[in-house]
Amino acid sequence: MNTEETNIVVAPVDKAKVRHLVKVALILFVVTVLEFIIAFTVGPGGLRTSIFVIMTIVKAYYIVSEFMHLGHEEKGLRWSIIFPLILVVWLIIALLMEGSFIFSENFL
Repeated sequence: MNTEETNIVVAPVDKAKVRHLVKVALILFVVTVLEFIIAFTVGPGGLRTSIFVIMTIVKAYYIVSEFMHLGHEEKGLRWSIIFPLILVVWLIIALLMEGSFIFSENFL
């Protein structure tokens, strides 16, 4: 059996990057804990749903920005991903609003 030497150089840990990732993980943890607290304390309704949507957008921003590295890309690439997503969300909202019109008295 051949034993070959490998030259592996381990780079030192960049403490600033690790600190930033820990900060993002803590923010995500705090938002998740707040979601659980609100889920069990606030009654069902529009306020709770609005809070959940806002918190979900915050969590999605941090996940996409840091863990998918989109926050470190050029502005044009970011907008080429964000703008179509905004249009799809707008389409879903418009379809839901117009879809409820079918049950109104003025449909026909």
